[in-house]
Amino acid sequence: MKAELDALDANQTWKITFLPPGKKTIGCRWIYKIKYKSDRTVDRYKTRLVAKVYTQLEGLDFLDTFAPVAKLTTLCLLLALVAAYNWSLTQLDVNNAFLHGDLHEEVYIQPPPGLLLPNNSVCKLQRCLYGLKQAGRQWYEKLSTFLILQNYTLSSADHSLFLKRHDTNITIILVYVDAIVLTGNDCAEILNITNMLDQTFKIKNLGDLTYFLGLEVARNNSEIHLSQRKYTIDLLHEMDMQDCAPMPTPMTHSSRLSSIEAIPLNEDKTSTYHRLIGRLIYLTNTRPGIAFSVNNLSQFDSAPTKFHQQATFRILRYLKGNPGYGIFLSSSSLIHLKAYSDSDWATCPDSRKSITSFSVFLGESLIS
Repeated sequence: MKAELDALDANQTWKITFLPPGKKTIGCRWIYKIKYKSDRTVDRYKTRLVAKVYTQLEGLDFLDTFAPVAKLTTLCLLLALVAAYNWSLTQLDVNNAFLHGDLHEEVYIQPPPGLLLPNNSVCKLQRCLYGLKQAGRQWYEKLSTFLILQNYTLSSADHSLFLKRHDTNITIILVYVDAIVLTGNDCAEILNITNMLDQTFKIKNLGDLTYFLGLEVARNNSEIHLSQRKYTIDLLHEMDMQDCAPMPTPMTHSSRLSSIEAIPLNEDKTSTYHRLIGRLIYLTNTRPGIAFSVNNLSQFDSAPTKFHQQATFRILRYLKGNPGYGIFLSSSSLIHLKAYSDSDWATCPDSRKSITSFSVFLGESLIS
């Protein structure tokens, strides 16, 4: 807690003052987390001061809250280029990222528990605090402004992608909140921007990219393998299906899912179904083999039945048989974009609508 307070003080996050008439304060609280090493021994104890956002009033304490995050298709495309051109691939992490965002609104918070201040004193925020609704947006604004000043160009296709070109050299930065992926063929610029980011924001250089947004990145001289093995195993444990018998396919060939003639799920099981479908949708990023089954089941999200629940369990049993499956991004792939699409003919038994499928490749590498 003392280390966190020292960081807030060094960052000039607030100044101590008295509450003006007509103003209200926002509460705050401490959140504690134990960070473990891979062998499950304790790495460090982490403490963070977080604002109680439910007391913020729209239009008074915050305006816009949205901030762009990297698209996974952009990440796959970038990794396919890294494999094809044999670029370096580094991951950076920004320390206390949200605390760097400048705060434009007039926001007062109650003194953090454990911080001794004069009676009736409050903290007037000058920079964002974790938990504030506008914190993510203000951090993105701060980082993007810095990168543009360093002559990086913002991509019009993905506002989390920044590029810098010089002759035949290129440097690429992909941002997902406080996680940064850095690649390119300009070694001097990569070193320079890493040092600049560290001087301005204090970053941790995590070395070669191995794990990002739940995606495990394994690289050798011939390819990059993307998988979500840990994500899949955690999902099986969460659903208490780690010991289930594997299935050879995610869905039976003759399965015709419908919303009629089945027993609806109760409220608790419906909520579990919603969460499971959401997690399976994210898993399709590296498991295209389940994309059709998950898409089919997600159409019944509003009123799932026991039949649909059993179908989701079959997908989990299929995943149990091969949790480490993923996609390969080849280093010998040509930089040639190819897209394929297909559509059935009105096979949905409820709506009589067609189902369309597509896949996009960069050479031999599946990127979407």
